[in-house]
Amino acid sequence: MAEAHQARVQNVVEEMVQSLERDHIRKMQGRMFKCSADCCDRSADSMAQVHQCIERCHSPLATAQGLVTSELEKFQDRLTRCTMHCNDKAKDLFDSGAKEPAVRSLMDRCVGSCVDDHINLIPSMTRRIKENLSAIQQ
Repeated sequence: MAEAHQARVQNVVEEMVQSLERDHIRKMQGRMFKCSADCCDRSADSMAQVHQCIERCHSPLATAQGLVTSELEKFQDRLTRCTMHCNDKAKDLFDSGAKEPAVRSLMDRCVGSCVDDHINLIPSMTRRIKENLSAIQQ
């Protein structure tokens, strides 16, 4: 993918991830650390019980991080498939005898279209992630 197109996608995705981290993940981390500290204050519990308590505290955050990672991987896979389709179109055009400038132009337009389409998917993906994060039991 051309550098300019890649930078556009990367910037939008980074903004989304930072927003999710600031508005959701960071709060979950705070609750996890407070919960873990409470586990450590339970002096009557065995070491195994304290470790189990801490694991339970970490579970919601691990679920949240897995959810975000999974959504980002699906997004990346879709974008990759789209750009691979552009590669196929460019190769077909080149194989049919088109000159390099025409092939480059097609490739740039096609990848640009992929990027635009996928950037337009980010608001709905963000909404879905936020809904799923809110549904995680604390």
